[in-house]
Amino acid sequence: MNIQTIARELLDALDSGGTIPSVVERNPGLGWEQGYQVGAALLKLRRARGEKPVGRKIGFTNRNIWAEYGATAPIWAHVYDRTVVVAERHRAAVSLRGSARPRLEPEIAFKLKAPIVAGETDPARILERIEWVAASFEIVDCHFADWKFHSADSAADFALHWRLILGAPHHIGADEIPGLVSRLHDCRVTLSRNGELRDRGVGANALGHPAAALAHLAAVLATQPQSAPLAAGEIISTGTLTAALPIRPGETWSSHYEGLPGVTGLELSFTN
Repeated sequence: MNIQTIARELLDALDSGGTIPSVVERNPGLGWEQGYQVGAALLKLRRARGEKPVGRKIGFTNRNIWAEYGATAPIWAHVYDRTVVVAERHRAAVSLRGSARPRLEPEIAFKLKAPIVAGETDPARILERIEWVAASFEIVDCHFADWKFHSADSAADFALHWRLILGAPHHIGADEIPGLVSRLHDCRVTLSRNGELRDRGVGANALGHPAAALAHLAAVLATQPQSAPLAAGEIISTGTLTAALPIRPGETWSSHYEGLPGVTGLELSFTN
């Protein structure tokens, strides 16, 4: 297998909105380690053409959807200045041009004010390192036909990241951290299309707690010599709280969060 060749093939698929055959099936020795080596090669390629990494996405933190995708563990990838959209007044319009088979995920995003140390698992200690929390939508996309892939395929394929839409940030004060630990676990989210409820979820769907998703990522990065640890200033989206549902131009989707004061849902309109 040639890591650089695989990376360029995936980048071409991203740029064209196309699909390719499974990388794992054409390279039977490709596992998690090689999948993330492809990810590191993609980071270099995207940086070389002017894209700036501004954070990470964590995928497959919701074990409720693992069976649908054949997932066996969470995955991660960088997000970039060109893939992050900041909503205005809780609304955004996003063109789906260039996507292959996009799906939508309501998530909880954080901005780090200090590094997350590998081995730290206490949610309160992790939240002490968070600058703000916000509602987010991730648009995920798959460059393998019919969303059929092996686990290492998904790690190589940008961890399925396409766009990250951020809502208004709620800055976290030290005095609210004890209560925020339980609120992040218990908060509820609804996902609607054109005003019709499509799914529900809870904060605990993200590996038991959104802060646990950060702890998991920090631990994984510590085992990957090619990957930088989590650093201050990064934006991290912690994984879908509902099913990931297909989206199409002309649709309007919305999320609503309950039990998480200061965090407001988002409305997205999709265009060609």
